[in-house]
Amino acid sequence: MSQQRISSITQIPGIFAAHSTNAEAGTGCTVIVCPAGATGGVDVRGGAPATRETDLLRPEETVQTLNAVVLSGGSAFGLAAACGVAEELERHDIGLDVGVTKVPIVSSACVFDLACGNAHVRPTAADGAAATAAALSNTNGTPLARGNVGAGTGCTVGKMAGPARTMKSGLGEDVEQAGDLVCGAVSAVNACGDVVDPQTLAPIAGVLSEDGTSIQSTTDMLIGLAARPPLDAQAPTPERTNTTISCIVTNARLTKAQANKVAQMSADAYAHAIRPTHTTNDGDTIFVMATGQVDAMPDVVGALATRALERAIVDAALSATGAYGLKAACDL
Repeated sequence: MSQQRISSITQIPGIFAAHSTNAEAGTGCTVIVCPAGATGGVDVRGGAPATRETDLLRPEETVQTLNAVVLSGGSAFGLAAACGVAEELERHDIGLDVGVTKVPIVSSACVFDLACGNAHVRPTAADGAAATAAALSNTNGTPLARGNVGAGTGCTVGKMAGPARTMKSGLGEDVEQAGDLVCGAVSAVNACGDVVDPQTLAPIAGVLSEDGTSIQSTTDMLIGLAARPPLDAQAPTPERTNTTISCIVTNARLTKAQANKVAQMSADAYAHAIRPTHTTNDGDTIFVMATGQVDAMPDVVGALATRALERAIVDAALSATGAYGLKAACDL
């Protein structure tokens, strides 16, 4: 296999990806397709997930391959996009052969973006089908767009002080290589907490100061709630409106158990780049798709995937642009 530098998951053999974006409504979806089927894994750590087809990714379940992962806006309503993905894949004769037809195995997770744009417009089955068709037509490996696109269209971060001090985030991507091993990460960052540089811990996006010129610490604000009266009406309550959802794509050969372990290891990236994370108000989920082209130790895959996901999370904040009355990192 060539060691040519890969800049996007769309350049990993057997992987196709694209977005459906509704900028006016502030929502969208991102579809990652492996027509031949990838070994799938998942790790769900947030307290309020909106997901589809995560149980079948457990090692003890009998389905062995995953055809697509859908990252979507729209909160639980956005799960409808995955239906459109499945229908479009069936039209392309992609899926698990059950004799009378092929059933595409499509896993999905959603972010809460209803506070951006139009709360009554969410990704639909038609959006999922359109993104799938666009992905399958991307045979030249055109890199995936980043920022205010797809599942990242309505993403925000730093919500502890309310919407006036929240910042715009988006969808980010990174690909890391070690010899022939490739690990790519796509992440829609809609966290309650702040995005920080994992190396320097410098804040990139999060709770704006009252004058809107700098970033304050969500962690410090959260700890500060301990000093408030239990029923303080002024205490911020960003309940169940946050989630970071991601997909790791690798050319490694993994079993389902190993893919789940890689997903679990990759969750460290959230802790490294988002402060705080995995709260009761986040629905954090990570999928893994392994195409099985390169032999690699699962721990090596996990370490490389974690690095890719850290950088994808940072990229989500840096690639976002101000929208819906919110500032982005590029505005500071």
